[in-house]
Amino acid sequence: QVQLVESGGGLVQPGGSLRLSCAASGSIFRLDNMGWYRQAPGNKREMVATITSGGSTNYADSLEGRFTISRDNDKNTVFLQVHSLKPEDTAVYYCNAVAITTTGSYGGFWGQGTQVTVSS
Repeated sequence: QVQLVESGGGLVQPGGSLRLSCAASGSIFRLDNMGWYRQAPGNKREMVATITSGGSTNYADSLEGRFTISRDNDKNTVFLQVHSLKPEDTAVYYCNAVAITTTGSYGGFWGQGTQVTVSS
């Protein structure tokens, strides 16, 4: 099917920046929307940002301005640039992609997640 591998997470001090990457591979015929979601301990998974194959973006209202999503369609990769990180941004960040596979399946796929911890 489709595999998504996130990278770029880690420990960062408040006010710092990170760039998360997610590379899609496998039986991909076409990638449609891609996005980032996050889940903090005890909380539901929430949408951070999404981006269409044409580059149109959508952000969670509370996060727009500090988070920037982008993608490289040639490399089947989506990025999340985060600035001015706050302790409340601490969470596991998950990559999501909607894809059509070479076998004709259509659906959403998830990565394994990458931990982002904001702490001094």
